[in-house]
Amino acid sequence: MALLQVEKMTHYFGGLRAVYNYHLSIDTGQIQGLIGPNGAGKSTIFNLITGIYTPTEGDIRLEGKSILGYKPHEVAAMGLGRTFQNMQLWRHMTVLEHVKMARYSKLHYGLLGAFFQTAARNREEAESEKKAHHFLKMFGVDHFADQNIHNLPYGAQRRVEMARALATEPKVLFLDEPTAGMNPEELKQMVATIRRVHEELGLAIFLIEHRLRVVMELCESIQTLVFGEVIAEGTPEEIRNDPKVIEAYLGKDLVE
Repeated sequence: MALLQVEKMTHYFGGLRAVYNYHLSIDTGQIQGLIGPNGAGKSTIFNLITGIYTPTEGDIRLEGKSILGYKPHEVAAMGLGRTFQNMQLWRHMTVLEHVKMARYSKLHYGLLGAFFQTAARNREEAESEKKAHHFLKMFGVDHFADQNIHNLPYGAQRRVEMARALATEPKVLFLDEPTAGMNPEELKQMVATIRRVHEELGLAIFLIEHRLRVVMELCESIQTLVFGEVIAEGTPEEIRNDPKVIEAYLGKDLVE
């Protein structure tokens, strides 16, 4: 049984079909890529799987259990962590607070513990802060911990967003264009960071990325999406040489 299984997922926005008969199977430790032209429906698929939208048809199972109908925060607590194409950050919060906030689903001291500041509450909060610092350090942004998030450069904000996603302790990490807007040096560092996180934590990763070189370098298996439908699936080498994929990208060099 796959860790994450999506079967026959179709979705309509009004009368517009956005996704058709989509399938996905991700095992523990696998890096799966999803590519396609702008407007192909890639982020919509992320939003469907992570609970922002509910599919019109089909099923989504995590560790054999259907997660259809659950709210995004419930899906995150079950084990699907994610970043967003357009970063979802809170202007009034520090870097450390962003990551600690993501850990609240892991705390157990409850309302009474919070109100009376019990010893159990204090222990859990201290452990949560320790883990938050660990995830920030993993992405090289721990020295920004006490700064407001919007004082950070763009590339560092991206890293904080990824640290926040990891703080939920996901079984599958969804990365929606993690190198978007980055310069060549930031891109190189991000690819190295994703690889290190994968190796150290053994996470399954589902990656959307418009920079094809990044996908070819990181992913074991790649799907190509056009108008909401998968037209090709295979290894990076198979995708690079698939005529349908080449046509979808208008002959663009698929290693760029």
